[in-house]
Amino acid sequence: MSLKGVGVFAIVYAVVVSTSFGDSWPGWRGADGNGRSAETNLPLRWSVGADGSGVLWKVPVAGVGHASPIVWNDRIFITTATSSDPKLETFKPGLYFGGNQKKPDAAEYSYRLICLGAKTGKTLWSKAAIKKYPSIPRHIKNSYASETPVTDGQHVYASFGPEGLFCFDFDGNVKWKRSLGTFRMRYGWGTSSSPILYKDKVIVVCDRQDDSYIAAFDKETGEPVWRSSRDEKSNWATPFVFDADGRDLLIANATGRMKAYDPLTGKTIWECAGGSSIVSPTPVSGHGLVYVTSGYVGDQNRPIYAVRPGATGDLTLGEGEKASDGIAWYLPQAGPYIPSPVVYGPYLYVLLDRGFLTCYDAKTGKQIYGKKRLGRRNAFTASPVAGDGKIYCLSEEGTCYVIKAGPEFKVLAVNELEEVCMASPAIANGKLYVRARKHLYCIGKP
Repeated sequence: MSLKGVGVFAIVYAVVVSTSFGDSWPGWRGADGNGRSAETNLPLRWSVGADGSGVLWKVPVAGVGHASPIVWNDRIFITTATSSDPKLETFKPGLYFGGNQKKPDAAEYSYRLICLGAKTGKTLWSKAAIKKYPSIPRHIKNSYASETPVTDGQHVYASFGPEGLFCFDFDGNVKWKRSLGTFRMRYGWGTSSSPILYKDKVIVVCDRQDDSYIAAFDKETGEPVWRSSRDEKSNWATPFVFDADGRDLLIANATGRMKAYDPLTGKTIWECAGGSSIVSPTPVSGHGLVYVTSGYVGDQNRPIYAVRPGATGDLTLGEGEKASDGIAWYLPQAGPYIPSPVVYGPYLYVLLDRGFLTCYDAKTGKQIYGKKRLGRRNAFTASPVAGDGKIYCLSEEGTCYVIKAGPEFKVLAVNELEEVCMASPAIANGKLYVRARKHLYCIGKP
């Protein structure tokens, strides 16, 4: 890469990450939902061996949960579900088909929000939102606390799917709660779509086998603001707000029709058919485009759509079309199954759940490099995060591959936590916060 190219990359990199802020990671995939941070001096190597190099602290977390940690200044928040029968506090990671459960776990669960100090990991409080027997089954790989909470610095909003949406203050008091309805999920797989904040609203997507909808609630009172029905079955993707040339759009991924809504009213702005048969990734944005992806491994249809900011109406492409007035570019077989992609600098990085990383020019969709294997045989559920010129890819086995950002694939470091990891990392305070099977880790430079 030429010096001129390096300079261009640095400028674009600075522009793309400038919307994130350093001392907080307030919700799913950070301040703007894109999974990237403007922080520098982030860790490269760490170890849980005898020296424990780079692991600043490690604390136990009770129960089971795949929700990511969130950070606001000196506080960390995570959700978990603890069972009255510890033998049920389990899940099965790995690459396999099956795992459907016909019945809910046969024990009472405590659905909890935990607050910890960011400097030491000390638990400041742990409060139950609700205690009850689970309403629905879950996939053997899922948990009853897979939705990542979100905070505005005064309150924390946590969803437990069929058990409700809860607002906590920073002392752990439940200020309000709202039912989200009954969730009959496809194959009994459970839920995972996280709530997001937009101005004075908490927004949730509730796609299930019956009565799917997207809705906004007043964040102070929990009162409904708007609700839009969705002709969709079960989906697991978190919604995303995209600044489209000064007009905010609320993007909701889906199998049937991906849609953009006005986040103030719930009115549909555009829609596009053509998603995968199972949808999990959150949309991301960069360079004035929003990227909507899905890629169930059993499908031939695994698309990436790069949608233009001024798009309106029905954007569905005709047979053989790869672009249109509303869609800048489209790839039919490149989308990820579970991990959400990340746009960093001029590139879109896509992590496939079977352990391959791919890279595309974010503006054009041109492939920069094809499938590059991370390890011999790894499964990935956590979404990649980016910062300080690095892409962090965390496998289910607890191996974190640190990839150099840029047009050439280069593994800078391989770090082992030696513990199952399903949750996506958070970046804040110059550190990585990683939620593993039984512990929360703070990783940074000594």
